[in-house]
Amino acid sequence: MKTMLSRLGLNQKLALAAFVLGVLAIAASPYRGTTATIDTKALALEVATEADHVEPLDLAAWVIAGRADYRLVDLRGEPEFGQYQIPTAEHFPLATLMEAGLGRNEKIILYSDGGVHSAQAWLLLRASGYKAAYVLEGGLDEWKEQVLFPILAEHPNDFQRARDERLKSVAAFFGGQPRTGSRGGPVAMPMPGALPAPSVVGPASPGGARPAARKKKEGC
Repeated sequence: MKTMLSRLGLNQKLALAAFVLGVLAIAASPYRGTTATIDTKALALEVATEADHVEPLDLAAWVIAGRADYRLVDLRGEPEFGQYQIPTAEHFPLATLMEAGLGRNEKIILYSDGGVHSAQAWLLLRASGYKAAYVLEGGLDEWKEQVLFPILAEHPNDFQRARDERLKSVAAFFGGQPRTGSRGGPVAMPMPGALPAPSVVGPASPGGARPAARKKKEGC
């Protein structure tokens, strides 16, 4: 998350700070039927050590392996989710997150386009006692950069060649296409329906049935 936060503009950082203060106010409110405890020192340590995030390539490996020990939550709007979502993702916009039926003992991976909404959702879950909430580093933007459209070395050495072969394999699994060149330019998302459906569990929507391969663990 440290890298993610460094990319935020001033207004975004101020909005995030305002959200944190709002969470703290809610947690301390005497009018709530339940209370939330925030260990600010522990959360700061997680952010500083980047223990609060999951790398896109790690998530891709979990999807390819068919792991079912996590829940991937897409926080974007319905149009964006309908256009493209990371395989296995469930759609729960930020406003509906606390009614999503997430278990407090489940590993929860949050993502949005960039990082602001997922950072807000992470703080909200952690303040509510969800100990295993994580943020997808860089959100969908970084998923496109690292997984769907990775940049290959122009003149690879042996190490880079082996790495590039792995990146090609991962990109092919998700219907992406590697690039050759320098990183930094915008990456366009393919048109709806352009990506072939990978052989993985499909996404779910709010109120919809969970995929059969996913067994809900004991939660709140």
